[in-house]
Amino acid sequence: MKHPKANWSQAIVTGLPVIDGQHKELFDMAASFRGEGDQIRVMHTLSRLVEYANTHLKDEETMLAALGYPGLDEHRLHHHEFRRLLRQLHDEARNLTLDQIADRAEDLINGWFYQHILTVDATYVGFVKALSPRPAA
Repeated sequence: MKHPKANWSQAIVTGLPVIDGQHKELFDMAASFRGEGDQIRVMHTLSRLVEYANTHLKDEETMLAALGYPGLDEHRLHHHEFRRLLRQLHDEARNLTLDQIADRAEDLINGWFYQHILTVDATYVGFVKALSPRPAA
């Protein structure tokens, strides 16, 4: 499914600093595919993107599980789909041009993932904030 592309913006800030930092890092990685580069750098960056995305998704799922988030199973299904799309890109990358890899990475992060944050992640933010300890005044 094709999603409109968007850059990192305040519209997708959750107010959860660790999650927001990880989301921003994924957008920064996607942006790094553009510009001068060679196949080795691009494949290394793609591997880092896949690894970092998996770390982020695991961290998010662990946080939600620890808090007893009732929508965790459905949320995991969305993450499973994102992991599948990343693996597919990684597997196909050797047969793509550098521009095609950059386009596909942008489609995933600035398209699919942006929409995921805006819609799916947004459903857990209030739940997490309600259960998170407040800093002392």
